[in-house]
Amino acid sequence: MFLAPETSRNLNALGLLAICLVLAMTFYDQLAHSDLPCPLCLLQRLGFVAVGFGLCLNVIHGPRPRHYALMLIAALFGISVSGRQILLHIVPGTGSYGEPFLGLHFYTWAFVCFFLVLLGTAIMLLSEGQYRSEGRVSPARFGGRLLPKAAFALMVLLAAANAISALLECGPGVCDDDPATYKLLEEAAPRS
Repeated sequence: MFLAPETSRNLNALGLLAICLVLAMTFYDQLAHSDLPCPLCLLQRLGFVAVGFGLCLNVIHGPRPRHYALMLIAALFGISVSGRQILLHIVPGTGSYGEPFLGLHFYTWAFVCFFLVLLGTAIMLLSEGQYRSEGRVSPARFGGRLLPKAAFALMVLLAAANAISALLECGPGVCDDDPATYKLLEEAAPRS
């Protein structure tokens, strides 16, 4: 399979937008429905941010096998965390965490998305043409196209928003198993 470096960069930018969509949907659910993420949910978000980091490296510096390797490691981490959460709630009578979205809980959707990341990354690794040195995308050309630039900016914004949200929810310590409030804001609020 042949894939030009610039085409690969654009496909990585589209993948980055897909990861941004996943993060934006979970962040929207958190804010609009006051559905604070559990510790395993936060780890899954971390997995998506790490996948996004690998995609950002491909968008900025051009595709490289080590960037894809980072994505594979992040997706394996994410699929193991989401798989663990699925197994925690698979036994009848144990309940679930959060409301379903399109019939499945977010942790099940995370498992599916991480599987798709693994599959997509493996397919992208099959194309050796994207690694050609004469067609390598230089960092100076990063700002040349709108799609990679917009995808990168959105990813940075969502990663920062999720990091701030996790800090507000958990504070500097361990997160609650079933969070009900933003711990750091609650501790900082004046007592009456």
